[in-house]
Amino acid sequence: MSTILDFEKSVLSLEKQLEELQKSAPDSNTDVSTDIAKLRDKIDKMLKKIYSKLSPWDVVQVARLPERPKFTDYLNGMFTDFIELCGDRICGEDKAIVCGFAKINNQKCMLIGQEKGIDTESRIQHNFGMPRPEGYRKVVRLLDLAGRFKLPVITLVDTSGAYPGIESEERGQAEAIARCIEKSMQINVPIISTIIGEGGSGGAIAIATADQVLMLEHSIYSVISPEGCASILWKDDKKAPTVAEILHLTASELKKLGAIDTIIKEPAGGAHRNKEQTIQNVKKSILLALDRTKNVKNLREIRRKKFFV
Repeated sequence: MSTILDFEKSVLSLEKQLEELQKSAPDSNTDVSTDIAKLRDKIDKMLKKIYSKLSPWDVVQVARLPERPKFTDYLNGMFTDFIELCGDRICGEDKAIVCGFAKINNQKCMLIGQEKGIDTESRIQHNFGMPRPEGYRKVVRLLDLAGRFKLPVITLVDTSGAYPGIESEERGQAEAIARCIEKSMQINVPIISTIIGEGGSGGAIAIATADQVLMLEHSIYSVISPEGCASILWKDDKKAPTVAEILHLTASELKKLGAIDTIIKEPAGGAHRNKEQTIQNVKKSILLALDRTKNVKNLREIRRKKFFV
């Protein structure tokens, strides 16, 4: 793991010890498996203790870690038979949102997700997960398609927000996001949304207007970023840690407020430390959410009441 957060530094020396022990194991004349197991157990206990006491600002840092599993990781680890569908039929293709037909446990679905990228080249290609209007118009098109074919919709949210560039505003960013929300209220098929990292502003809610909103334990979901809010209120983005406390952007706070339905547990030390386990936890939660909604006949009416109270 390349990124070490400030509150994790007490674990760093132990992780280095474990790494050195694992490297020396094949060449060692003695069995070090017991030592490795003890060290792993010690690290896990320490991480659980640290992560049980994270401040909202700490959670923001974890949610933004580049090592956290991205949409593509979930696509490859949870879904099969993916057929990507591209373009909004008006302007062009937006790689910040990846959509298409897929299967999860042989259940056909429409999959929609925001992809940030894993390196400089892919991050530029996916515009750092910040969709433009054509991305949201693509989503509207595919939501309509899912409604026609009676396919449940699964969305994975991971964006700092919709792209704020001048060209996006010229092409109707706000209108495109509103159309997404409107279409989500119109289709009568299950919609399951999971916040896997950052859930930023309208850029997130555009694809998170769902029957069941799930959220990874150390992800965030907010109307505005802490830095953006601090800049507006105090003209000082250094007050972001204070603002993070006020915004109630953590999974536990949002569950209390009723803004989300389910918190998905992450492995000790966060999703980035065990991507495979995280992906399986998310898959299990999505399948349970699909099961809860599959026989509900008045989904559309219930969804409207959920968001328009």
